[in-house]
Amino acid sequence: MDFLVIDDDKTFRDATCLLIDGEGHYAEGARSGEAGLLELKEGKFDAVLLDLNLGAEKGLDILEQMLKRRPNLPVVMFTAQGSVKNAVEAMRRGAVDFLEKPFTREQFHLVLARVQRFHQLSQNIERLEREVQDSNAQSPEVLLDSSTPLMKEVMDTLLRAATTPASILILGESGTGKSVLARAVHQQSHLAERPFVTVSCPSLSRELLESELFGHVRGSFTGALRDHWGKVKTAAGGTLFLDEIGDLPIEIQPKLLRLLQEREYERVGENVTRQAEVRIIAATSHDLRKRVAEGAFREDLYFRLNVIIAEMPPLRQRPGDLIRFAEHFFKHFAAVCGRRLEGFSEAASAAIRAYSWPGNLRELRNAIERAVIMAKGSKINLADLPAELRGQSTAGGNGSDAELQVGSLVTMEQLEEAHLRKVLERTANLAEAAQVLGIDQATLYRKRKKIGLE
Repeated sequence: MDFLVIDDDKTFRDATCLLIDGEGHYAEGARSGEAGLLELKEGKFDAVLLDLNLGAEKGLDILEQMLKRRPNLPVVMFTAQGSVKNAVEAMRRGAVDFLEKPFTREQFHLVLARVQRFHQLSQNIERLEREVQDSNAQSPEVLLDSSTPLMKEVMDTLLRAATTPASILILGESGTGKSVLARAVHQQSHLAERPFVTVSCPSLSRELLESELFGHVRGSFTGALRDHWGKVKTAAGGTLFLDEIGDLPIEIQPKLLRLLQEREYERVGENVTRQAEVRIIAATSHDLRKRVAEGAFREDLYFRLNVIIAEMPPLRQRPGDLIRFAEHFFKHFAAVCGRRLEGFSEAASAAIRAYSWPGNLRELRNAIERAVIMAKGSKINLADLPAELRGQSTAGGNGSDAELQVGSLVTMEQLEEAHLRKVLERTANLAEAAQVLGIDQATLYRKRKKIGLE
């Protein structure tokens, strides 16, 4: 945790900061309420220790200003003139605890434990609020529940591993829901009440990513104006999710390997070795074995991550889930946008089934959101869907939507796929479909599997 200590007594302020540092936390001091408010504005602190008497300033007034800016900020008041009356007034105005100076190390430990519990509770509330806000669109129960054998096998593997401390590597194309799956594993584990922290490996430069992961000390590089605890520290006791780890710079990989093997790390610009009890879940859309062969990914790190491995099947291999997902997103965005729509037209449903969805769940979600916004009638029609879906549609029957047919400006592969789907829809079983198509059942089975049908 990051603490801000506000006290006009430099000796006491510095001693308190040292005590906090000795407990494995970060502390920064401010000599006045005004300076403290400025520090709070510029930096992200998890808790504040505030003196009740700050010369001409009143600590209780500073407390009120802080809580207006950060309502859930835990603030502990202390003073050399402690009394029950002062303690009650401080608590009434929003302080979480009260310390009388001078205090013992044991007294400080009790207060620190209460502050940590309060901070953890606030984090849990914020996490739940974020999950509730996005629960309809990204509900793991909906997106991970599947009738597809491949997906059932993935879920079985990961739920077995969830309750262990083993590292997990999730493979899969972009947009298949790897981050949703990682969070679901965390929520099913013994760490469910602890932090779940995400780091996107391709999002920052090497220098900034290293700082983001491990933290840095003031002055360690240009722009490092204050000490910073990284995501490893933030995830302490919980789960650190490394998204797109295949893009992790080769220079940082030895440090991650050390974290995995030794549970140790050092902040950028610091020689102090720190311990980290954190569970690692990583995900990538890259072929890591190929990256290893190319020299872009360390082989020892790959094997260390590869304790439990699962590969998310692409959406085209989950045909039984496709329409259910589309309906789920439809209900969510119709509610969000205030649209009273009845669902999908037959042509739109056929187009959704026929499309290969290279962008997977992310592309499906975006397509349905667009369709809900653009829909002109009571239902989502083919014309409301993105152009790439309309181009692969196998729909027809009402004359209002496009239809793939002999002579359409499409490839032979698209035409064959459309014909296969139509015949399979209109026949009772594979044997009848194979007879209509003039091919044997084994050939039909292979073609059916190729286009993503079970």
